[in-house]
Amino acid sequence: MASISSTLLLNSRLVLPLRFPKFSGFSSPSPFARSCRFGHRNLESLSNGILSPGNRADGAMAATSMQGVVTEAMNLIQSASPTWKSAVANNLLIFVLGSPLLVTGLSASGIAAAFLLGTLTWRAYGSAGFLLVAAYFVIGTAATKVKMSEKEAQGVAEKKKGRRGPRSVIGSSAAGCVCAFLSIYQVGGAAFSQLFRLGFVSSFCTKVSDTVSSEIGKAYGKTTYLATTLKIVPRGTEGAMSVEGTLAGLLASFFLASVGCFLGQITPPEAAVCVLASQIANLGESIIGASFQDKEGFKWLNNDVVNVINISLGSIVAILMQQFILQNWVK
Repeated sequence: MASISSTLLLNSRLVLPLRFPKFSGFSSPSPFARSCRFGHRNLESLSNGILSPGNRADGAMAATSMQGVVTEAMNLIQSASPTWKSAVANNLLIFVLGSPLLVTGLSASGIAAAFLLGTLTWRAYGSAGFLLVAAYFVIGTAATKVKMSEKEAQGVAEKKKGRRGPRSVIGSSAAGCVCAFLSIYQVGGAAFSQLFRLGFVSSFCTKVSDTVSSEIGKAYGKTTYLATTLKIVPRGTEGAMSVEGTLAGLLASFFLASVGCFLGQITPPEAAVCVLASQIANLGESIIGASFQDKEGFKWLNNDVVNVINISLGSIVAILMQQFILQNWVK
């Protein structure tokens, strides 16, 4: 957890000073920008104090060239309107800095899939959307690692020490990726823009709730019940639920929705919608798991497919609630 905290702190120092859609208080230069200027002054000092007079011109040219590279990088990072170019540059920089954390939760191919997700997210929603997904990843990874040895001994732990591959990444983000694509290409115009953003946030609130409830339930759940019959079943049974896991999942969803609200992605009423939609979707997933998963004729219904159904349901329910309940309530 110490490495997770330190890496998250490093990433937050890099990203938090960037542009957020509904916040204008980040007017001071970022630590990265200050360090770049400090580095340039050091280069100038080196060229003036250490290099011989005959090489000072070359040193000055090198420093000027370095300043140009740094300036270009900062322009990409602090781009007011995210582009594919700035999205790739930002994502690459953050992935390099956050690699110690990434390798604890993802396989090599999983990191590649996550890079594509991060690039798409930054292009659609800028640094705020990227931070939301990063928060989901940190929470989900931490929950997966809780009592890992005990869960492995019981045979209910995630495979490969919880390091997820590309299918898991795609299965956990498919609905969010669809919402991001629709936002990028402005499908439906401005009227649908916030709906897609809401669906994006709700999909990750749903997934973080599902992951945390499952992992905490396996670790601390005293009694697990089958969602369809409320019959007591062993931990790790498909479609099983526990009070401890359900409460933990609810809190995780609430936290991530609050992050989305703080970052200006959704409003407080929409945050409440995301939390409620996530719980409805997770109940639906538990019913599907208990009724069909691992049953004859449904062998294709693996965890990745169920994940896609789960997060899609979370997005759809949130959008429908916004349109038919929240919108009328506001009026």
